[in-house]
Amino acid sequence: MTELARQIPDSESLPARIKRRAAVPSLRALLVLWLPAGVAAAAVLLPVAYLVLRASQAGAEVWALVLRPSTLQTLGRTVLLALSVTVASTGLALPLAWLTTRTDLPGRRLWSVLTALPLVIPSYVGAYLLVSTLGPRGMLQGWLETWLGVTRLPEIYGFPGALYILTILSYPFILLSVRAALQRMDPAQEEAARSLGLSAWRTFWRVVLPQLRPAITAGAMLVALYVVRDFGAVAIMRYNTFTRVIYLQYTSTFDRTAAAVLALVLVALTLALLAIETWTRGRAAYYSSSAAHPRPPVLLPLGRWRWPALLFCSLVVLAGVVMPAVNLGYWLWRGVAAGEQVGALWLETRNSIWAAALAAVATLVAALPAAAVSVRYRNRASWLIERLAYAAFALPGIVIALALVFFGSNYVRPLYQTLPLLTLAYVILFLPEAVGAIRTSLLQVHPSMEEAARGLGHSPWAVFRRITLPLVRPGVASGAALVFLTTMKELPATLLLAPIGFKTLAIGVWGAVSEAFFARAAAPALLIILVSSVPMAVLLLRDRGPGQHDSAPSSPPRLQ
Repeated sequence: MTELARQIPDSESLPARIKRRAAVPSLRALLVLWLPAGVAAAAVLLPVAYLVLRASQAGAEVWALVLRPSTLQTLGRTVLLALSVTVASTGLALPLAWLTTRTDLPGRRLWSVLTALPLVIPSYVGAYLLVSTLGPRGMLQGWLETWLGVTRLPEIYGFPGALYILTILSYPFILLSVRAALQRMDPAQEEAARSLGLSAWRTFWRVVLPQLRPAITAGAMLVALYVVRDFGAVAIMRYNTFTRVIYLQYTSTFDRTAAAVLALVLVALTLALLAIETWTRGRAAYYSSSAAHPRPPVLLPLGRWRWPALLFCSLVVLAGVVMPAVNLGYWLWRGVAAGEQVGALWLETRNSIWAAALAAVATLVAALPAAAVSVRYRNRASWLIERLAYAAFALPGIVIALALVFFGSNYVRPLYQTLPLLTLAYVILFLPEAVGAIRTSLLQVHPSMEEAARGLGHSPWAVFRRITLPLVRPGVASGAALVFLTTMKELPATLLLAPIGFKTLAIGVWGAVSEAFFARAAAPALLIILVSSVPMAVLLLRDRGPGQHDSAPSSPPRLQ
């Protein structure tokens, strides 16, 4: 790549060539980029087309279904849970991000890793652990009955349980976003505020927090979307949000028309959240006092607040990491002692890894042309493809699963309940994650390098292999890791679309928990967390890898 880059001439015709290429794509580009990108965008529209088709069968009754009291109550419960989890997650993530990046907190690098680990725990695993531990007949009740004669604990089902488990598992979305913003932020503005006499607290509120608002908003929107799309936690906690009601409509009453109407309401709610995020992002900007790379921040001494800060971090890690790990170990021990066949999970583990790997590869294949078109060809068609790719955020797994069940059983029977159809569901679900990661890296590759290499006679494949691919490889790796991680945790699409006999770890956990066999669910749940930790480690290492504060000293200066 370096040898080829040195051959790039300083030509004044490059801007005109780039502009002409963006306006009129070549025939090769139409076949290699635009056609696959269009197919990926059309796949995202498939579930929406199904929902509209199914809901149209309700005729004039569709508005009666939407406006009936039970639907409005479900909408209120969903919005209440999403808003409550978002506020609670922000309250946890903001101080954790500040403590681990801007203070002399002892072991702050270790805390940075530990506080992000709840992201690898699926919501249905966390909910099952909460029920098995603190439920009316859970592990704690058994101990209290032995010591104090307590025969039953209060109910934890409903809103309180769903709020707790979704908050403790989703706050890392905001934590990682805010931490990245703090690491990119130029500390010169804070130093200027301190030199003018502002205290550390007032500097945070008046200088730092306004600059963090875009990052907080972006992370909060991810949390809200996570809650709106979640199925496992609300199902186990018996809290009726849209995802659980849709699943019950489909599996219990077999009323697919009502399920489609409810799903369209859920899509409309999610699109409203995305519109809010887009509106906020369009007005957000980070400002720096210097065009150079920001210096490493000055660490604020905690002083007498050191021990309360350590206690706060310890309690969060205890609730989000230690307790789930200990509970899984306890139930796994009980299962082994009761004669559970842990070794039989090899097939489920292989199936899960195989499905996640196929999803990662297929999603990257679909995301690469979509990202390239959105970056290299600026026109209305590329804008539409990009918007459709990101619109998959508005499609919960259960909605996509219902759509593919319909089309598979009616129009492509050979693909119904096959691994390719399940992989297609994963591609639709996780396409935005891969497109976002690849697009971010591709934006850093100046098109003049590719154009100059083409002008020197190199083929498009050589240019892609020797220049573009090495530069976008970090984005490709991050996208693949994200898709693999989320596929390992995904439940509703896997539950409805998995081939007959194709049992994954997620299906094993769900089946055991549904029948209250907590010991049987422990081993597959632990394996999901362990396997998902690999891509999570890749993401954390990428965040701390070369190129980010490479010039930072090993011991940053302390503010006296």
